[in-house]
Amino acid sequence: MNDNNAKTHYDVIVIGGGATGAGTARDCAMRGLKTLLVERFDFTAGATGRNHGLLHSGARYAVTDQESATECIKENMILRRIARHCVEDTGGLFITLPEDDLAYQKTFIESCLKAGINAEAIDPRDAMRIEPAVNPDIIGAVKVPDGAIDPFRLTVANVVAARQNGADVLTYHQVIDFEREGNRLTGVKLRDTRTGEEHTEHADLMINAGGIWGHNIASLAGITINMFPAKGALLIFGHRVNNVVINRCRKPADADILVPGDTISLIGTTSSRVPYDQIDNMEVTPEEVDVLLREGIKIAPSLAYTRILRAYAGVRPLVAADNDPSGRSISRGIVCLDHAVRDGIEGFITITGGKLMTYRLMAEWATDMAMRKLGKEGACTTAEVPLPGSKLDNSYGKEQEFTHHHAHTISLPVGQKAAEDRHGTLSSQIEFNSLEDEAVVCECEQVSVGEIKYAIDHLQVGNLINLRRRTRLGMGTCQGELCACRAAGLLVKANNCAERTLRDLSSFINERWKGMCLVSWGETLVEGQFMSWLYEGVCGIDKIALPEDVIDTK
Repeated sequence: MNDNNAKTHYDVIVIGGGATGAGTARDCAMRGLKTLLVERFDFTAGATGRNHGLLHSGARYAVTDQESATECIKENMILRRIARHCVEDTGGLFITLPEDDLAYQKTFIESCLKAGINAEAIDPRDAMRIEPAVNPDIIGAVKVPDGAIDPFRLTVANVVAARQNGADVLTYHQVIDFEREGNRLTGVKLRDTRTGEEHTEHADLMINAGGIWGHNIASLAGITINMFPAKGALLIFGHRVNNVVINRCRKPADADILVPGDTISLIGTTSSRVPYDQIDNMEVTPEEVDVLLREGIKIAPSLAYTRILRAYAGVRPLVAADNDPSGRSISRGIVCLDHAVRDGIEGFITITGGKLMTYRLMAEWATDMAMRKLGKEGACTTAEVPLPGSKLDNSYGKEQEFTHHHAHTISLPVGQKAAEDRHGTLSSQIEFNSLEDEAVVCECEQVSVGEIKYAIDHLQVGNLINLRRRTRLGMGTCQGELCACRAAGLLVKANNCAERTLRDLSSFINERWKGMCLVSWGETLVEGQFMSWLYEGVCGIDKIALPEDVIDTK
């Protein structure tokens, strides 16, 4: 969907459709700035959509990075208030295994309390009662306020809020250059990544929120940001092994967090430096799979015989100090750069570093700087105003009606209940007026026809990968084996082009296979073989796709 009017002059153009960019667009729009958000692919196509979905309490960083720990616990509590439909309050455990140093637990608890994190030592037997999946050999356990958060829902909710406050949004538009007058940037030159068409949008200020890709965006303006890509690999298991987040109580290391999320559990992450020219093609190695599985079994032994659905990797946007281009002093903190001060380039700022957990704070910092540079006044209210889907006050009419209407409902069709869980109070906009609307398209994630129609009409869905990110279609046990074909049938009606939809279907199946191939043994291998037979042997999809159609497969 293109909400943009090419003749509009904007106060700010936000570049990057991850959580930070979406959050920044929301904050800017809420403070009255005329805002355009641009993203070269789809929302959450980068690091935002490739993490473990942990609602950090900050405890993981308490010993090594007090500032980050304090930021995390504050944002943790804020997100529980403003993003209720994106958050699951699972609670968290930090466990000590026999091979770990039990003395570290005391240092850990003291550091947590100093950062404002409620950390409580409990008897290991109590930990096993709280979370039966945990390794019974543990010798120590600490309770912390960790949880799970859906980064896809969170980001889209911020985009919806930005649009509700007047922002324009352009997906599948890549910044290929900047317009400038002297030492001031005055606009961006955009290329539609689907059609190749180019046009220019103008603004008083450009905000670079491209994450690790922000390095290249800055280079278009002749600016160098010392970014160092750090790959993190993860594994997704076929069902919820645990219901409480389990962490190793030690300094951060590979494969020391097991996070439950929706219908699955994730183990992660690894950390390895990768060349910058590889960040668009992240692939997990067999060695990383081995490490994740080997270390994961130590946390929860049942992982040894639990089916692995897929492996995937994301890239952390680490930033080195300007006075240390070698990268020896890499920070994981928030970095907000005024390029007028740093580089003599007016009309341009960069917000990067940080974590998913601190996206809202990063957006606040960036918007504060934007307001100062534009000479405008307006306080940040993003920590108080709930996101769409979590609003409860009467000023939002239909959402409030939904809450009251279903307060006394005994039961709902499974697809309707799943949609309510995913979209919160916004699910009141989903129409279930017929048996067709209630029909389930994706059994694994209980995605209905009505929910898919809603996503197409209201959440900027133009292909199956967009649809997966909005509804979880294809993210369950079968990895799109049957539901992808059904959903493609609904997309044909929306985009009115059968050939394009068939190529999209092929691209989607290839994207699913990319994550499955490294863990293809047992049931996953059987599933992959059946999927190949179904889509290649029966449907002939492999003969339809063109290389240029396989885009945005992150």
